[in-house]
Amino acid sequence: MGSPVHQSAKTPRRLALGLLLLFAFTILGFSGLYFVGDLSRYQEAISKSDAYVAMRDVSNPEQLDQALKRHRSNVILKMIALANLDAIEMNAAARRLLTGAEQKELPKAIDRTSSRSDLDAILRDLKAAEGRIATFEPRYIALAKFERDKLEDEARSLLVGNDTIRRFMSMIDAQHTETIAVAAKLSAAYAEYYKTYDKCVTLLLREFGIYKVKDGQFVFPFQMTADNYNRAAAAMIAAAKRIAELDDELTALRPLQLNRWKAFVEQ
Repeated sequence: MGSPVHQSAKTPRRLALGLLLLFAFTILGFSGLYFVGDLSRYQEAISKSDAYVAMRDVSNPEQLDQALKRHRSNVILKMIALANLDAIEMNAAARRLLTGAEQKELPKAIDRTSSRSDLDAILRDLKAAEGRIATFEPRYIALAKFERDKLEDEARSLLVGNDTIRRFMSMIDAQHTETIAVAAKLSAAYAEYYKTYDKCVTLLLREFGIYKVKDGQFVFPFQMTADNYNRAAAAMIAAAKRIAELDDELTALRPLQLNRWKAFVEQ
């Protein structure tokens, strides 16, 4: 018969030791994850506290810029900087889409000495502007959605909590809603301005060589023609005034946005 096989006593001890070490590393891993998450929350709380102090006395965009420059590493203020940049860019985009990339302004009054070719050129510009305004709203809303998605990605890269992300995006949504509403009214005012301007120029082209200019005023042979021109010119002036008012309203959103940013920091 062969000799009996003897199992070393060290084998079960090594196995037990290995399992014990594995268990210990698992516990340490979970503890480490908990500690990292807890530390992240602690750091965010500190950032909120510092951001509140930095924003407490801010009352205008200039002071905001100074506060953001002094606290470049504060994650909450980095989010405010993102919101601030978004507000500036959305306002600029609205004006750019409304007036054209070249920022070319049409004259607010027709030159009484305009030639037929001058009037033709103005009418071509007007038709292009009317086409641009007709597509403004869907283009602007699409831009707002693109900017929103980009902002959310940038905010998440700051590694703040989900609740902070949720509040930040809610703030951005309110910001975009306000800007889109004013921009839509601006678009309607521009459409009215271009439409009535178009009427004036079209009438002058039709009557070219028939009307006269006296003391700087157009003189038409028929009163009905003069009445039609005067109504269109008056509507054009009213639309231009409305555009100026709404442009001021768009600019006036800044203090409202600043108050919302301060409320975000205080929560």
